[in-house]
Amino acid sequence: MGSQVILNPDSLVNINTSLSAVYTNSLIIPLCVSAASILGFVIHLIARVEPVRRLFRRIGTVPNSEESAAPVQPENLIQELNAHVGSRGGPIIYVYMLIRLVGTLALLGLSITSLILDEVRRNGKQGLELLEGQEDIVDSLGKWGKKHPKKKYGTHYTKREWLEAAMCLTFLYTSLLALISVTAKPKWSKVATRHLNTVLLATFSVYLYRDVYPLITFTLKPKDLSEGGILWAKITLLAVTSVVIPLAIPRPYVPVDPKNPLPEPSPEQTASIFSLATYAFIDRLVLAAYRVSHLDFNQLPLLSDHDSAKYLKSSSFKHLDVFSGAPKRHLFFGLIHIFRSAYVQLAVMILVHVFANFAAPIGLNRLLRYLEPGGERAVVRPWFWILWLFIGPIGGTLSIQWYVFVTTRTLVRTQAIITQLVFEHSLRIRVKAETADSPGSSTSSSPETLTPDSASVHEGTVDGSDTIHSISPSEAESTTVHSSTTSVTDKGKAKKTDKRTKKENDDAPSSDTNNLVGKINNLVTTDLDNITDGRDFLFVLIYIPVQIVLCMVFLYAVLGWSCFVGLGVMIVSFPLPGMIAKYVKRAQEKRLKKTDARVQSVSESMNVLRMIKLFGWESKMESRIAEKRDEELVWIRRRQILEMINGIITYISTGIDPSNHDDSDLCDISVIMKQTIHASVIYSSMTVFDMLREQMRIIFRSINDTVTAKVSLDRVSDFLKNTELLDSFSDKAPESDDYFVPADAVSDPQKIGFRNAHFTWSSDVNGSLTPSKRRFTLRIEGELLFKPKCVNLVIGETGSGKTSLLMALLSEMHFVPFGPDSWYNLPREGGIAYAAQESWVQNETIRENIVFGSPFDQERYNKVLYQCGLERDIGLFEAGDATEVGEKGLTLSGGQKARITLARAIYSKAEIILLDDVLAALDVHTAKWIVDKCFSGDLMEGRTMILVTHNIAVTRPIAGFVVAIKEGRIESQGTVLEALGNDSALAEEANKEQQIIDKTDEEVDEKPPAEETKADGKLIVAEEIQEGHVSWSAVKMYLTSMGGQYTWAFFFAFIFAMFITEILNAFYTWFLGYWASQYETHDPASVSVSHYIGIYCLILASAVVSYSIGVIIYIFGTVRASRAIHKELILSIFGTTLRWLDTTPTSRVIARCTQDIRAVDGPVAMWLQAVSEISMMMILKYTAVVVITPIFFFPGVAVAFLGAVCGQVYIKAQLSVKREMSNARAPVLGHFGAAIAGLTSIRAYGAQEAFKAESLRRIDKFTRAARTYYNLNRWITIRVDVLGALLSCFLAVYLVYYRGQSASNTGFSLNMAGKVPVHPVLSFLTVGPVVGFSSLILWWVRTLNEFEVQGNSLERIQDYITIEQEPKPKAETVPPAYWPASGNLRVEKLSARYSQDGPKVLHDISFDIRSGERVGIVGRTGSGKSSLTLSLLRCIFTEGTVYYDGIPTDKVNLDALRSNITIIPQVPELLSGTLRQNLDPFDQYDDATLNDALRAAGLFALQSDMNEGRITLDSSISSGGGNLSVGQRQILALARALVRGSKLLILDEATSAIDYRTDSIIQDSLRNELKGDITLITVAHRLQTIMDADKIMVLDAGRIVEFDSPQALLKIKDGKLRSLVDQSNDKDSLYTMVTRAR
Repeated sequence: MGSQVILNPDSLVNINTSLSAVYTNSLIIPLCVSAASILGFVIHLIARVEPVRRLFRRIGTVPNSEESAAPVQPENLIQELNAHVGSRGGPIIYVYMLIRLVGTLALLGLSITSLILDEVRRNGKQGLELLEGQEDIVDSLGKWGKKHPKKKYGTHYTKREWLEAAMCLTFLYTSLLALISVTAKPKWSKVATRHLNTVLLATFSVYLYRDVYPLITFTLKPKDLSEGGILWAKITLLAVTSVVIPLAIPRPYVPVDPKNPLPEPSPEQTASIFSLATYAFIDRLVLAAYRVSHLDFNQLPLLSDHDSAKYLKSSSFKHLDVFSGAPKRHLFFGLIHIFRSAYVQLAVMILVHVFANFAAPIGLNRLLRYLEPGGERAVVRPWFWILWLFIGPIGGTLSIQWYVFVTTRTLVRTQAIITQLVFEHSLRIRVKAETADSPGSSTSSSPETLTPDSASVHEGTVDGSDTIHSISPSEAESTTVHSSTTSVTDKGKAKKTDKRTKKENDDAPSSDTNNLVGKINNLVTTDLDNITDGRDFLFVLIYIPVQIVLCMVFLYAVLGWSCFVGLGVMIVSFPLPGMIAKYVKRAQEKRLKKTDARVQSVSESMNVLRMIKLFGWESKMESRIAEKRDEELVWIRRRQILEMINGIITYISTGIDPSNHDDSDLCDISVIMKQTIHASVIYSSMTVFDMLREQMRIIFRSINDTVTAKVSLDRVSDFLKNTELLDSFSDKAPESDDYFVPADAVSDPQKIGFRNAHFTWSSDVNGSLTPSKRRFTLRIEGELLFKPKCVNLVIGETGSGKTSLLMALLSEMHFVPFGPDSWYNLPREGGIAYAAQESWVQNETIRENIVFGSPFDQERYNKVLYQCGLERDIGLFEAGDATEVGEKGLTLSGGQKARITLARAIYSKAEIILLDDVLAALDVHTAKWIVDKCFSGDLMEGRTMILVTHNIAVTRPIAGFVVAIKEGRIESQGTVLEALGNDSALAEEANKEQQIIDKTDEEVDEKPPAEETKADGKLIVAEEIQEGHVSWSAVKMYLTSMGGQYTWAFFFAFIFAMFITEILNAFYTWFLGYWASQYETHDPASVSVSHYIGIYCLILASAVVSYSIGVIIYIFGTVRASRAIHKELILSIFGTTLRWLDTTPTSRVIARCTQDIRAVDGPVAMWLQAVSEISMMMILKYTAVVVITPIFFFPGVAVAFLGAVCGQVYIKAQLSVKREMSNARAPVLGHFGAAIAGLTSIRAYGAQEAFKAESLRRIDKFTRAARTYYNLNRWITIRVDVLGALLSCFLAVYLVYYRGQSASNTGFSLNMAGKVPVHPVLSFLTVGPVVGFSSLILWWVRTLNEFEVQGNSLERIQDYITIEQEPKPKAETVPPAYWPASGNLRVEKLSARYSQDGPKVLHDISFDIRSGERVGIVGRTGSGKSSLTLSLLRCIFTEGTVYYDGIPTDKVNLDALRSNITIIPQVPELLSGTLRQNLDPFDQYDDATLNDALRAAGLFALQSDMNEGRITLDSSISSGGGNLSVGQRQILALARALVRGSKLLILDEATSAIDYRTDSIIQDSLRNELKGDITLITVAHRLQTIMDADKIMVLDAGRIVEFDSPQALLKIKDGKLRSLVDQSNDKDSLYTMVTRAR
């Protein structure tokens, strides 16, 4: 206490000066950052204090979160340690944290050591002794005063010591943060880790600036070099703790829903930052794919919960779906809000990429400048610029790949969100009636061709009920009571929009008559693809402007004002390609029209291919299709040539290649500005000019994509905002004057019916248009109540509104109250079941379609199968009820689909069943079975059924209540007799139906027993999925087709032209360097500029000529291949056997002729050209570099080998994932389409939520494959780019430090070997000389992969070219011109089988039929009747001999045989077009002949009492004849046979589906109109048809048991025919027919 402190003024001055220097020193920055971190940490602590949190909650800043459950207390220390480590993310993460803690402690120790060593150096040994012997040197003032003025030690700290003390404090703080991150609770550990990383990174940056940056210069030195080895130890530890560990440490899994975490997190969610940036987290997937032939879907990386459709829906719908609380705004703003953080990342990555792009040109410029004369004055060492050649491209690659990663992730998420959004919104819409010809479209066939037989199928097209797929408004309600309050809004709206509606009505109907279902499908396919294609709009807003500005700044710095001249030349010449593009667009439009015509012809031909083969029309149809194909190829070739011209103009106007610098600038520099040209200027400006020109190309591509995306986004947004919704989802307007208040509610909520209610298909003022061009309104005046617990029939004429009545009950139609007491009600408490008129099935198994989500009850299920007549049908499938029905029930007949739809309704336990004419698609036998067994069975007890039907006669016995409708009004209600008594037309129809029922009793056929299932189990052969690479045989097929007869000459010419082009490309690049070198070795004034410019232009012109020749040769080759492959495919399909057609779905055949041929015309040819050109580029560039730098041979081979290995591994994985992605996409669209098609059924059953969940599940499956697919592209790009950058870097090191090359040769070599960044998202195949050898490896791998993916179409086509074939026509088997002169038919020992190794279906049949005879063939089902007709036409494998007019048919060409025999099948197939085109498809006859045939066939007699809707030669026929009844089709087929004039006519009689009058007319025509020399063979199903025939053949088990005249056969005791006649209910009339025939 007695000591005295004496202050030294001089010492204080030194101290202040030292402190001032410390504050301005860069080493103080870490301490400042630490101080800011401490302040932030304290604020965070205060904010976490409970009183502060309560305050924030009161003002609404912090959400009131629930208290988390108390953690489970560990039982021992081991468990506690495991729990602690687990809370940090696992042992791996914890080890990294411990390593970082050790590193910070080591840094603290090194700083203390450095501080002590500084003190020791300053004071020497004495100071060290004093330091060891004295402990109280410094008092409370530190060294600001001196306690012992006579001693010199410790007077004050030096500047260096202050700075070291600051670093000690900094590292002490970082050690404390590292300790907190290891020991504290997880939430504080995360906070401490963020602060720690910030402080360490700031410190590392300071040391980089002070001590690493000076090493790259010739003049500067590190500032802390006095620390010696400690300095580099610090820098190493800082690099590890601040860079390596944060980049390498795995991220802990943080579930989006803590209550439902994933059992196993996705690798993407736990990958480190480095793994994410390099996509190393999918290394295991790539290696696994390489080890197997095909990667299974379950082997793909798991989907992160951020990408799950359920999470995306919950997080996005509140911003997009107004029914989930979203504001009413354009969809674009909602999407931007959802992905706002993603687009911030994209903007940052774009800027990073833009600046990284300039690293290579700047580095190349500075490096070559160093090698040029005068380069010894450089400040920066050349190795730094060499490093730029590596870091720049890698930085650009990492940034752009992260950009693509985020955009593709956003793409997939957007697809999931919009798909689900449109799907769920579709559940709310009202699908209105669709007219046959909407405004602006061509008029299709009118409903005049509808017949009574087809009326039930087409009823919806008249009363609007084929648009029944709408939404049930209140499925969640147990009972739905709809009073007049349901429909209020629309009248109020009508007043507000009356003027607008009136204006619209001037041009189009007020109702939306567009094909809404098709529009919805387009929204989630074409429009969704357009929206996602426009995801790069930030390139237009950020990338292009910034890039262009920087390019001009760089070029101005290098070239001076002449760069603006070059820019002007580019801008002036740029419109030229646009002008050519207009012609390309016109050619493309024409080509698409020709393609549509060919596809329509092919599709229709494939749909009626069986008919074409039976008629022998193969060659004529092939010629017709070939003609349309030639017309299409003309425009394909024209478009390709125009694109080539466009490319050449671009080629010339912007320099021969995107890599080239601008000619005008060279001329400017050398001629106008009188300056010398240096290699550093040439090769650096080349890259920047490429970047500048690429921006000008990107502008138009990006704007086009963006505009297209906006149009599609507008369409989706318009659909979400303006599509008419059901009444329950429409906006209510209580303030409206027209708001009705119900006078009374429904007295009994269990009532089913209406009172004073009107319904329309639209809420428009004028209602909705039906296809018959009339506005339909269902009017129920008074009260209509259905009778509970019995069968209620709804009957009426076609178009009366029967289906609309059901739709009104289901709330599908717009309710218009008729008065204050208006209401309608359908109790939903006990459940609703519904079967639509157009049967709706899912692409699931038969059992799943029937059960439809209900609990499975085996006994009930078996009863349903029996009562619905499905047992036999299921028995025919090997897999039984586990058989998948296919898309739209592809594997089922119409009747089977109808019965499965009925079975679904019966199996459900719904108390109310609504059936819309389910009997229409069934024959009379089956309909009677359904009525007797099902509608009258035990499963219907106690249930209410409302059945819409035309089959009054069949359903009359079970009807408990009947409602008759006429013209949208209730005609009567009560019993069947009352209904028929009030409507004579209905009564007449019922009588006709009763005749049909009676007629069926006379049919000969019986239902066959269940056949044994086939050995292979299924009729439809499963489509093969190719694995691995595209087969060489498929590629060879394409290559040989390109060359035609001179394959080798073709490829030699093409390759030679392309090879010369690449040589010239490399030569002009070298020539630029050679030109520049002349200024170094000669007097600049002596260099002849005009001489070198002339040579340069000559090289450009030569390259253009050789390129043009090569491309033209290739274009003609691709067109030749397209023509040849298409012809082979069509010939193969037309020439195949009927057996093959039976086992192959038509959709597959059409896909080969359309989708795969389209691939051959476009992508296959394009990607093959790309592979060829890039392969030649690689060889030329590699050779060019090796010539200049021979040592490059070995590293070039090594890089090529490694690139090829990476490419092969990548392709193996990518092909598998691509196939899985395609397979996963189809079910999403299939489920969507199936659900839209069955909206009414889904909502009637209340299955909306189940379908939403299934949609989410399928979207998740697609998202999982899609995310992996896009990540694989990033994986290969990163690796090949790194290889290329390393190669360029090592080559530059060798050329600069070891080879001693000139600047020109060095620039040329680096240009050939290196790369200039090319934007992989928007630049499609933009590769040129500047994209060097290393980058071409990546392009080669990716183009080869795309070629293989598209080449799958070649394999698919080849598979169909090699299918089994019928015998081809030969010259020696052409029959004589007169043949056949008669209809004589003689058969000797004919046997037949359907396959070469199959069982015989006919056994040694022999018979003789004279010309002009009428022969009937009868027999039980399976006796061989159809097999006999097919064997006569040689459609199946036969043995024995058939003589037709004396010539064996096996000695006659098939087309000649079948064109002289006409067969009329049970259900004839017709072509779409006019009736004239069906009767005379090849324009061989005049109208008089055709009308005579129609009259003879009985068409005019059928239409004798029709005033409107008569069928004429100009009547339109839909594909297959779908708009005609079966009877009408048979009459037209008979007319076609009469036109053909065949001597042999085979008729497969139609079943009882034909009405009585039509059947009579057909029979009269056959008896009276056929000429005497025409032989008629009738395959009969009813005895009345053939009892007056000349002969009758009775078949049994493939053998003839009887064959003689009817009179002779009836005399045979116990004869087959006699037994059939005697068992008939019409025995007497049959005997009378035989007697009259005598």
